[in-house]
Amino acid sequence: MISKTTADAAEAVSAIRDGMTVMIGGFGTAGQPVELIDALVAHGAGDLTVISNNAGNGTTGIAALLAAGRVRRVVCSFPRQADSQVFDALYRSGEVELELVPQGNLAERIRAAGAGIGAFYTPTGYGTLLAEGKETREIDGRMYVLEHPLHADVALIGAHRGDRWGNLVYRKTARNFGPVMAAAARTTIAQVDEVVELGDLDPEAVITPGIYVDHVVPVGARTQTGADA
Repeated sequence: MISKTTADAAEAVSAIRDGMTVMIGGFGTAGQPVELIDALVAHGAGDLTVISNNAGNGTTGIAALLAAGRVRRVVCSFPRQADSQVFDALYRSGEVELELVPQGNLAERIRAAGAGIGAFYTPTGYGTLLAEGKETREIDGRMYVLEHPLHADVALIGAHRGDRWGNLVYRKTARNFGPVMAAAARTTIAQVDEVVELGDLDPEAVITPGIYVDHVVPVGARTQTGADA
């Protein structure tokens, strides 16, 4: 009987090793897999490259991973905001590296990895510091920048419900980067509010098929606020 359900978040992240690249889903706190991140902090793997939309909020989630000194490099589109003080302090002191990627480029680079696309041209970033050192090309009178896929060893994502085969559905905008990250990583670990029986998920509503998911961790219902309410 195939079952990808893992009851313990600590067990699910136990194979993450020093130096790995980890994608972390979420748009701010919406859809962020906080329980999996907490388990990763406790696990102790370090020298990580984290690919995410932003570089942490407050002192929890990605910010907690940064504060624990586990992250060497961040690849994201939105590193600074009012409550990103953890990342800001580490970056200013030279303790963490940053690759800044426009949000659309970030999503497409992740999607390209999952789709097996070798590289793609985009006009976003042309003529700015973000294009320095990159190949450019004129297409139909417009200049483009060549961007490469973003792959990861592990993706940590949050979903609303899942089944034991790993099929996932999301709650509103908590969906954000989860589906493309699941396809772009060698191993995908998804935390869900609940695991349901096979057949309980409407096939038309399944966004991430189980073929992309390796572990499903039920964490119980979470308070829905803000963008994922």
